[in-house]
Amino acid sequence: MKAKLQEQLDGLLEKYTELLIGEPSSENKEKVKAWIIYNHIAKSMPPLAQHWNQSYPDAKEDIMQVIKEIKELNELNRKK
Repeated sequence: MKAKLQEQLDGLLEKYTELLIGEPSSENKEKVKAWIIYNHIAKSMPPLAQHWNQSYPDAKEDIMQVIKEIKELNELNRKK
């Protein structure tokens, strides 16, 4: 991938994270990126997500925690 495209996508992710949860820290950007990837795969290829969930139950718990945290941060951000 071209460096310019990577830089522009990172800027897009940063702005999305800021609008979604209010704080575009590096840690939050990584959580939002994981959430985006997981949600996209779960919607576009549910059997793959189900297989991954069954193969890695500990990772499933981790991603569910990330999803819960993003949802809570989003709700707090909306109230501001």
